[in-house]
Amino acid sequence: MKVAFVGLGVMGFPMAGHLAKAGHEVAVFNRSPEKAQRWAQAHGGRAGASVAEAAHDAEIAFLCVGNDDDVRGVVSQALPAMAAGGIIVDHTTTSAKVAREMADQAVRDGRFFVDAPVSGGQAGAENGQLTVMCGGDPAAYARAEPVIMAFAKAVRLMGEAGAGQLTKMVNQIAIAGLVQGLAEGMHFAKRAGLDPLEVYEAISKGAAQSWQMDNRWKTMAEGKFDFGFAVDWMRKDLGLVLDEAASNGATLEATALIDGFYREVQAMGGRRWDTSSLVARLEKP
Repeated sequence: MKVAFVGLGVMGFPMAGHLAKAGHEVAVFNRSPEKAQRWAQAHGGRAGASVAEAAHDAEIAFLCVGNDDDVRGVVSQALPAMAAGGIIVDHTTTSAKVAREMADQAVRDGRFFVDAPVSGGQAGAENGQLTVMCGGDPAAYARAEPVIMAFAKAVRLMGEAGAGQLTKMVNQIAIAGLVQGLAEGMHFAKRAGLDPLEVYEAISKGAAQSWQMDNRWKTMAEGKFDFGFAVDWMRKDLGLVLDEAASNGATLEATALIDGFYREVQAMGGRRWDTSSLVARLEKP
């Protein structure tokens, strides 16, 4: 397919690369042009001078940008430039509200919008092993799904527009609670005089096992927090979660508490630390 990719950060750069490797004709745009040029040199695609130029005649335009307002701005530029019936697939984590807005706007322009936030982090993007949760028109999703699979291990349509973002919120609620549990377990183990790595060997094959434990326990024990999803990004996501909960009436007591813990980590200078840095808050002098 002829596709565009807007937003070449730590996620978007490798995701767009997988599309090129899969044989699609890829044009990219990034706010810093040098990054788009570097991508084009690495993958043989084309760097557009603007969103509209990158999206010109594209059948699918992928987005992986920062927030709701970024999505609104990119969509307004991309939609008129795309092929008739084209699909915008947005991998940004946003509010469900903006996903619904963009879906309505796309339909008015004779095109489609699929909200498709991802889980799996930078490593998942680089290895083509992301999990993608989608919301939108079923026919548009069916056309986009095989293309998304270039960088995904699992893709699922969760419902109408916004359902992908709501599912990502559930993902972040679960991760926040899990990481806080690991942080407290690590802290307790150290205070109890246990060897954290021996504890891991003892409990990681049982009911306490998780991806976070397998991939972050050792680095948490060593006080290393440079492994992916940043605290600033998690706070953005948890803000979306808590806003949505205020609207739908969900009670998220632990999530709100952990969001406050991440605020404390930010105040400690940990804005760019990964989310496992919750343990640093418990171990500060």
